[in-house]
Amino acid sequence: MTLVLLATIAMLWFPIGLFYLGQGDARTCGAIAGIVGVTTIIGGLMHATPMFGSDAFTATLLIPFGVVYCTICYIILSGVEDLRSLGNLSLMMAVILAIAAYFFFTGAGIKADGTTFIGVSNYLGSMMAAFVVLTVVIWAVTYGKMSPRVLGWLLIVLSFLGLIVPTYSLLGYGKLPF
Repeated sequence: MTLVLLATIAMLWFPIGLFYLGQGDARTCGAIAGIVGVTTIIGGLMHATPMFGSDAFTATLLIPFGVVYCTICYIILSGVEDLRSLGNLSLMMAVILAIAAYFFFTGAGIKADGTTFIGVSNYLGSMMAAFVVLTVVIWAVTYGKMSPRVLGWLLIVLSFLGLIVPTYSLLGYGKLPF
């Protein structure tokens, strides 16, 4: 399920990145953000339920991202001009991602058998760290501290390196790139 959601999220990041580079239509990007946002929230809720493995850690990443995407949908479709609230939301997302990066780099939660709930993964830790940078850049753009073009390029690059590469590396080879 997570891999499907990562590929779906890339379907948002890429066109939004191009939109920030001056290519694309606001209403279409808003609709994409809404569809991906709702899908991500539903996927996160599924991750949290016992029927799908009770993966609360993944759910606590997916659901907040879904909220961010739905907020982007609202902002684009309603024409909100003051984007600082989105920036503030992104800043909190950066905190959540920083905690996730720490857990992926160090492992977290000890089970009764001595293994960890969250295994060490340098690639996933690096992804989360890159997403921290992304969400801080969103904050900076919404506060007028950085060019939207930087955000556009970052979204395009991370749609591949942070979403498509790990998805298809796991699907095709059963492992992350490193």
